[in-house]
Amino acid sequence: MPGLSGWRMSLITVKDMSAGYAGTAALRDMNLSIDRGEIVTVIGPNGSGKSTLIKALMGVIAPSAGRVERAPGLTIGYVPQSLSIDASLPMTVARFLSLPKAKKPDDIAAMLARVGVPGVENRQMAALSGGQFQRVMLARALLSRPDILILDEPTQGLDQPGVAAFYRLIEEVRRELGCAILLVSHDLHVVMSATDRVLCLNGHICCEGAPDAVLAAPEYRALFGDGTQGALALYQHHHDHDHDDAHDHGHDHGHYHDHGADGDRH
Repeated sequence: MPGLSGWRMSLITVKDMSAGYAGTAALRDMNLSIDRGEIVTVIGPNGSGKSTLIKALMGVIAPSAGRVERAPGLTIGYVPQSLSIDASLPMTVARFLSLPKAKKPDDIAAMLARVGVPGVENRQMAALSGGQFQRVMLARALLSRPDILILDEPTQGLDQPGVAAFYRLIEEVRRELGCAILLVSHDLHVVMSATDRVLCLNGHICCEGAPDAVLAAPEYRALFGDGTQGALALYQHHHDHDHDDAHDHGHDHGHYHDHGADGDRH
């Protein structure tokens, strides 16, 4: 909650959780908690269980073992990785933001202005640029005044300035609402300065910690410096434990990010 500096309350706690589909565990032995006001960034290769984690935290799927505990009355705001809207389907921004529950026009206008897209209420959703679309999605999530905001790779289709601007907005939202933020992202060098904790996932939690530990690494500074200027960015870290054969992915993780300035691609 705003104004309660240093105050922490666990919003979601995961205890010894395994989860997956059709009897196959995509995640195993998960233990973590997310506190009010903190930003947790989740990274990991494709197939590492990032989407499964989000679904389990939101209650979309039930754990096959262990449990997920949510604070009483917890409100979750969710911005999905992508959302396709048929261009032939008439759907204004105002109508989209009023689904499934009607919102007051003044509340819609104020939230659109807050996320940086004022006056788009009567625009068609399918006609929005990538950056506008993502900000409208964020506005929809924030209209519920969430205790925790979950964003699943929300900057896909945005160029570098768009990514940076979106994450600055997320930082402001955290400060204003005091909500927790769980962010699944490949844009590690962009979100590092804002995140409180980085969690590396590959079927289980491989490693986690404060971003300072990574920012202090010579390899990180040599590659990122003051910015990548559109270059290929590599983040590499090492694990200090072994994995069994079912999750054998070695001790060196390379996370590659191609951030060429392609502009909005939605």
